[in-house]
Amino acid sequence: MGGGRDGIGMPLGNLTSQFFANVYLNELDYFVKHKLKAKYYIRYVDDFVILDENFENLEKYEELIYTFLIENLKIELHPSKSKIVKLGRILNLLGFRVFYYHKLLRKANKRKFYRKFKEKLELYRNRQISHQDFAQSLQGWNGYAMWANTFKLRKKLVKQISNQ
Repeated sequence: MGGGRDGIGMPLGNLTSQFFANVYLNELDYFVKHKLKAKYYIRYVDDFVILDENFENLEKYEELIYTFLIENLKIELHPSKSKIVKLGRILNLLGFRVFYYHKLLRKANKRKFYRKFKEKLELYRNRQISHQDFAQSLQGWNGYAMWANTFKLRKKLVKQISNQ
């Protein structure tokens, strides 16, 4: 169960929007943790997941959260991005495909990264950006990608860069 990208209906993009989403949705956090007493609840900006072994509990949570958001925060769950899935199925969350025992980057995220990587590499080769700028962009992506099973991918990139 979750909000999905912009799933609760807030325009996100810059850090200020993300900050205000976290402040605004703090009431949702309190409600889910302390009123519903959901044991496994994760929220990142406007994406959230509740894990429970009991399907009926999840259906009840969804109904109560939907009502809470409308009555208290004047926002709604995105109908096509909010769903209840059986634990063990693939869960798309924050650009990852989350499996029971591991996480992979979504293919679209990898394609986008490779496109940007090639652009940055070309700028670096042509001395249009500094080594520091090139390294910083890679470091940011590495910080994100390291949360998935990407060791071989990151090793391949290091090798590719060192061959320059």
